Amino acid sequence: MGSLEAGDVSHQRDNLHDRGTATIMGIGKAVPRHVFQQKSYPDYYFEITNSNHMVDLRAKFANICAKTMIEKRHLYFSDDMLRTNPSLMAHNSPSLTLRQELADVGIPQLGAEAALNAINDWGKQASDITHLVVATSCSGCMPGADCELGRLLGLRPSTKRFMMYQVGCHGGCTALRLSKDLAENNPGSRVLVVCSEVCTLSLRGPSASHIGDLVGQAILGDAASAVVVGSSPDADERALFELLATSQETVPGTEESLVSKLREDGIVYNLRRDIPLHVSDSVERLVERMLQEARVPPLDRNKEVFWVVHPGGRGILDRLESRLGLKEEKLAASRAVMRRYGNTRCSSVFLVMEEMRRWSENRALRTAGEGLKWGHIVSYGPGITVETILLRALPNKEVDA
Repeated sequence: MGSLEAGDVSHQRDNLHDRGTATIMGIGKAVPRHVFQQKSYPDYYFEITNSNHMVDLRAKFANICAKTMIEKRHLYFSDDMLRTNPSLMAHNSPSLTLRQELADVGIPQLGAEAALNAINDWGKQASDITHLVVATSCSGCMPGADCELGRLLGLRPSTKRFMMYQVGCHGGCTALRLSKDLAENNPGSRVLVVCSEVCTLSLRGPSASHIGDLVGQAILGDAASAVVVGSSPDADERALFELLATSQETVPGTEESLVSKLREDGIVYNLRRDIPLHVSDSVERLVERMLQEARVPPLDRNKEVFWVVHPGGRGILDRLESRLGLKEEKLAASRAVMRRYGNTRCSSVFLVMEEMRRWSENRALRTAGEGLKWGHIVSYGPGITVETILLRALPNKEVDA
C-alpha cells in the first residue's frame, strides 16, 4: 500500500470541513440555584432523612463524600421542598408519582435555560432551529420534555423533535452523535441538543443494604447543558469544534456493573468496583480505533490532544489518566466540573466542553480546545456503554487576526 505524505494528510484534514462536517456553534449551561456544600452534606443528609441513629453508615457516607473531590453540588430540590415532602427522602417509600411530577416540570425548565444560553452563544434566533434532540436520565411522560422545551423556547411547530429518556451518563455523547447525523444529512439544518438532569427520581434516604445507591447520593448533582450543531457554517456563524467521527461500545460481560432501575421509590443504582477498569480499557481501544478509521496519524495524547471526559467519579478519572498516560492537567476541565457540580450525568460532557472553552478564551489560545487541534469526547454509562467522539477544534478568528 502507498503511504500518505504529510502534505496529503493535511490537505485531507482541511477538506473535512468543506464536505459539510457537523460543527458545534454554540454552548450553554444552567444549574439550579440551590447549592449544597459537600463538606457539610453528610450531616445534612442524615439529619433530613431522620437517619442520625445509623452511626456507622453515617461515618461510611462521610468517608465516601470526602473522597469524591467534590466541593459543592447544585440540586433542583430546595431544603423547604425536601422538608415539606418527607417521602422524597425516605428509603423505599412509594413516591414515584410525586417524583415524576417534579421531573416533568424541572427537566424542561432547567433545559430551557441552558438552551437559551446556547442559542445566545450561537448568535441567532430560536426560530432558526430545525431539529431538537433532548436527553435525560429520568423517566418520561407524553408529550415529553422535548415538546415542553419547544414551547418554552418558542421553537417553530415544524421543528423535528427527538426525545431520549433514561439514557444514562453517556447520553450526552449519544445525543451529539445523533445531531451529527442530522446536521450532515439535512443541508442547512441547525440542531439544538439539550441534556437536562434533576435528581427528583434518585434522591432518597440511606440504606446499609444499598451501598451503590449511597454512592449516588454522594456524587450526583443537577445541571442542564446545550449545544447548537450544524454543518457548513454561514459567514455570521462561528464553528468551535468539528465532529469528525463517533464510536460506541457495550463492554461484554459488564451488564451488572452499572445498573439503574426504576422502582416505586424512584431510580435505584447498583454500582460495582470494576467500573473504572472496564471504562479505561474500552476508552483506550476506542480512541485508537477511531483515529485509524478517520485516517488521522498517531497523536501524542498530551501534546496534541485535548480531552473532554465525563466526570463520573474520581476513581474513573484517575484510572483513565493512568491508563492513557495523561499528565494531570489534561483532565483539569473534567476535574473542575466534578469539584463544582458533581456528576451531572448526561449533561456533564458539555459542562466540561464549556469549561475548557472558557479557559482557552481567557488565555487567548488559538482554539477552544486548549489551543490544540485534535480532541476526544469520552462518556460512559450503564451497559457498560462507552462512547467517544473525535473532535477538531477550529481556529479562533479573533486570535488569528
